[in-house]
Amino acid sequence: MKRKREEKEAAAEKKMEIVWQTPANPPEKHDYIFRDGRRHVRPYYFEFISHVKNRWAGKTIVDLFAEEFKGRPYDYYVGAVKCGRIQVDGEMVPVSYIVKSSQKISHFVHRCGLLPWLIARFTWIDCRHEPPVMAWDVPILDKEDDVVTVWKPATVPVHPCGQYRKNTVVGVLQAEHGLAPLFPVHRLDRLVSGLLILARNATRADLFRQEIEAGKVQKQYVAKVVGVFPEDEQIVDVNVNYNAREGRSTVEIRVHLQYTGHPIANDILYLSENVTNRSSEGVNADRAAHSPNNCLVPENNSSDKYEDSTEEDFDIDPMCTNCPNLVPKGYDGHEEGLWLHCVQYSGSGWVYKCPYPDWAVLT
Repeated sequence: MKRKREEKEAAAEKKMEIVWQTPANPPEKHDYIFRDGRRHVRPYYFEFISHVKNRWAGKTIVDLFAEEFKGRPYDYYVGAVKCGRIQVDGEMVPVSYIVKSSQKISHFVHRCGLLPWLIARFTWIDCRHEPPVMAWDVPILDKEDDVVTVWKPATVPVHPCGQYRKNTVVGVLQAEHGLAPLFPVHRLDRLVSGLLILARNATRADLFRQEIEAGKVQKQYVAKVVGVFPEDEQIVDVNVNYNAREGRSTVEIRVHLQYTGHPIANDILYLSENVTNRSSEGVNADRAAHSPNNCLVPENNSSDKYEDSTEEDFDIDPMCTNCPNLVPKGYDGHEEGLWLHCVQYSGSGWVYKCPYPDWAVLT
């Protein structure tokens, strides 16, 4: 029985197609899978490199991983060494192999998109299952020699961060429009939609940065809030702290509005207790209202109609704890965008605009 199981696992390993992803392998159209109104990313392997600690020397290869990376059971590491998922200096070794200082250890592992917290000089091959985002296009609003502006959909992060790499605005623009490199000029949180300015070279990005840091750039947002917002100017003195790893601000315009007593009407995090949760109908309406497909954008940038992909769109890794699911463990799949939208940025001799979403149009 044990031999049959080992033969089955070996056959599955041989059949499995490993797609290596490095900065030299940019996102492509076929990397995306569309299901139930969500843009998923086909699971892929990614290489991470870090630096070795001397205290690891003298341990067996299995003990090293079992003691330092406790997220998997001991038996997993035994099997990983035996089948070549864990290698030393690019070669298979026995489970009793004693590691030496400065050796390169490779771990070919199928796991979710969180980067491992490593302190060693070795290569970590991570097969990522990125969280899905809403299946909306990223419409191009303006395309110039050194600047491109787009309508960023809600739920999509701007650039690679945390669990996201391909399911980002930068990734989608590279995959679907061949736009690279791109340098985001300003921040726009993942759940926020609207205008996003991207420089097409480092020089132009630096000029934008200098204007922003000098306080010469004006920003305009539109939000749907609780209550009747006063017509006169409101000044709120709250610091903004940006978390680059998560791609979001810990304090942002959402807190400014809550501070005034008018939180964003669908922002459950900052709504007061007397505001009830949205109904399922409200959530569906919210989803439709955020979609760039329902708003006025240039005709040549109209969004594609993404159809659901078939069930056989990616290879299953027999050792993966996430397969056969596309999404990583822990993702609940019910995330929606906020009623917060970036409308305009303007500076010295330039102005860029984005159309209003449906929820912001007065009827």
